[in-house]
Amino acid sequence: MSSIQNRPPVPGWDVAISVASLVFTFMLGGLAVLAGIFSLAFLDYCPTGTCSAGGAVTAVAATLVTAGVVGVVGLILTIVRIARKRISWPFAVGTLLLCLLTCTVGAAFYVAAVGG
Repeated sequence: MSSIQNRPPVPGWDVAISVASLVFTFMLGGLAVLAGIFSLAFLDYCPTGTCSAGGAVTAVAATLVTAGVVGVVGLILTIVRIARKRISWPFAVGTLLLCLLTCTVGAAFYVAAVGG
């Protein structure tokens, strides 16, 4: 434990970038939940020949669960790195980018499921 106490403090810019990235990740998660709810709410108007309601539900659910897990793991890793006085911004930015990638891939699967 004494080695953590002897480390120099983490630069303020590192913490600022980490916090901003995690806030954007949280906002992306909220936007993804809203988009997922609305996209499933309007499946009634989907033509039965080209639309798979089950596929759309699976795409939205898998995307939200995966992005949520990635977000929580990234949050925990970032907080642990900050607490241990280590550079943390790559973990926070990586979390944001992975969540964004997850949502993009999920949206592509949703579009494929509804026949768009």
